[in-house]
Amino acid sequence: MVGSRLTTHYGLEIARKLAYQLAYIGVTVVSGGARGIDTAAHQGALSAKGRTIAVLGTGINLVFPPENADLFERIAANGAVLSQFPFNRNADKQTFPIRNRIVAGMTLGTVVVEANLTSGALITANMAVEAGRQVFAVPGRIDSPRSKGCHELIKKGAKLCEGAEDILSEFEYLFPSTNRPPGASETGVLPALNLSENEQKVYDALSNEESNIDEIIRHSGLPSSAVSVALLGLEMKRLIRQLPGKMFLRNA
Repeated sequence: MVGSRLTTHYGLEIARKLAYQLAYIGVTVVSGGARGIDTAAHQGALSAKGRTIAVLGTGINLVFPPENADLFERIAANGAVLSQFPFNRNADKQTFPIRNRIVAGMTLGTVVVEANLTSGALITANMAVEAGRQVFAVPGRIDSPRSKGCHELIKKGAKLCEGAEDILSEFEYLFPSTNRPPGASETGVLPALNLSENEQKVYDALSNEESNIDEIIRHSGLPSSAVSVALLGLEMKRLIRQLPGKMFLRNA
């Protein structure tokens, strides 16, 4: 899962949601550990307690971007952090395209969430095509420069991706029905939901009345980034729902 470093709120939310949905059912989410879409993809997979892999464009002993140090530690504990570069190799304009080849080659499909026409994510998509991999592109606003690259990919034949089901439908052979756990409709028993510590705090901060995100941050005592990830997890578990205007409330 790849995309722009300079992204929109829409792009970040979609990347987290797609990565969460895929990781939740056992798909390994691979990205480049960069700012923007890469970071959101790793966060979404981790919030689902799934496996994610970061392929770095630097030596393995360097942390770039520096604010992702904690994220890389979490990724290493729930997947892997990889690099083909020697120790102390700094990032430059050459290392990232080289890294993109690994991201495209080690996966069955590449999902481009948000990218302008000059984004390195398009390099990854082109390498995926050359390697015979499936390419998916998430559409965006027609007047947003951040979505121009995705729209161009769709015009050229990439599969339009509106949700995880669009990705999974291409790989049904990996998820045969015999390997799937019986659902609630078959057992008559709903699975127990396990909430993380942050999800529990955010859920406790909500009620049946609408709350905006600033109120949730204040009542939960968590930073905004942690609240965003927890809200996404609670939405995926259908415990809360989001209303227009970034308002949230518990499901009845």
